[in-house]
Amino acid sequence: MGYLVSSVCSILKALPDHSITSGVTPRKTEGFPVFLLSNLLAAVAQVLSVVFTLYMWIIIIRALLSWVNPDPYNPIVQFLYSITEPLLYRVRQYLPGSNVGIDFAPIIVILVIMFLQTFLVQSLGDIAMQLR
Repeated sequence: MGYLVSSVCSILKALPDHSITSGVTPRKTEGFPVFLLSNLLAAVAQVLSVVFTLYMWIIIIRALLSWVNPDPYNPIVQFLYSITEPLLYRVRQYLPGSNVGIDFAPIIVILVIMFLQTFLVQSLGDIAMQLR
């Protein structure tokens, strides 16, 4: 522990005085422009947010369609099943009690999507804002 403290102290002593007193670490503007990385992360966060929201609505529509027993040969129904079944199948494998009669897999997937939107997308957006 003493080695770690002495290492941190030596690093802080090597820093220029203005970075410690101002509270802001100066950015290196040579090489890759930081604003490009910031814009890239902000764009990725927005795209992920849209994709997660769209997939969540597709899961909800699929769950609602299961109540009315739609035509399985309908192309829209086939598309919804083909895009949601791989993920729902994997979630069902980990859920105990599949003979209950209620499919909890869509609820679990929606909760995971909400967590990812709150954690991942928000974190990417915050990192992008800090880089500006």
